[in-house]
Amino acid sequence: MMLKVKADKVRYTDLSKIPPNYTDKMNREYNWMAKGYDAFMTVFPLWKKWIKSAIPHIEGHKILEVSFGSGFLMKQYASKEYEIHGIDYNERMLEIARKKMERTNVEAHLSRGNVEELPYPDNTFDTVIITMAFTGYPDGDKAMGELNRVLKPRGKLILVDFDYPEDRNIFGYYFVRLWEKFGDIIKDIKALLGKYGFTYESSVVGGFGSVKLFIAIKQERYR
Repeated sequence: MMLKVKADKVRYTDLSKIPPNYTDKMNREYNWMAKGYDAFMTVFPLWKKWIKSAIPHIEGHKILEVSFGSGFLMKQYASKEYEIHGIDYNERMLEIARKKMERTNVEAHLSRGNVEELPYPDNTFDTVIITMAFTGYPDGDKAMGELNRVLKPRGKLILVDFDYPEDRNIFGYYFVRLWEKFGDIIKDIKALLGKYGFTYESSVVGGFGSVKLFIAIKQERYR
């Protein structure tokens, strides 16, 4: 039987301890790692597998990928059947992704911006994708509200990120805690989805149960 941690040890990041300059600090870190991001996925191929788990669930025509990084995932699902939009806070990642899309003749509308203030009208997108980035947002509540706002009613949110394993196994638990030590903000994703009225399913994609795929549907009343 796999060792488990006690239920009272499963605690999400204390938001009162998040510094006000958190986003800018993380942005500086991404500046120096931008060029090595794709190389990182070669060294750590499981990361690539985790984020690619989002692809089979994309639906509709108008797609938004938030925090797309180097554009690795976007390149995988890019197709003429999609009108692709993307937003990322980091200028270097944005530049790398733009060049990547140009080299592969992928038409994508990419811009710089903050997930907490998305520059799109209400009810715009059929699918919104976020992979391994939600734990990098200081205000998960505000971010989830914006994601909900820009989705069309019955639109789909595809989210891949860290959360504590349901069975509280010690390996998955400490994997999440390690990521928190690296600076990520571990959030109760299910609670946030519930707050904004999403219906959702979740499944494990790796990390001893700590990396999860959430497929969430926006409800009609949350227009």
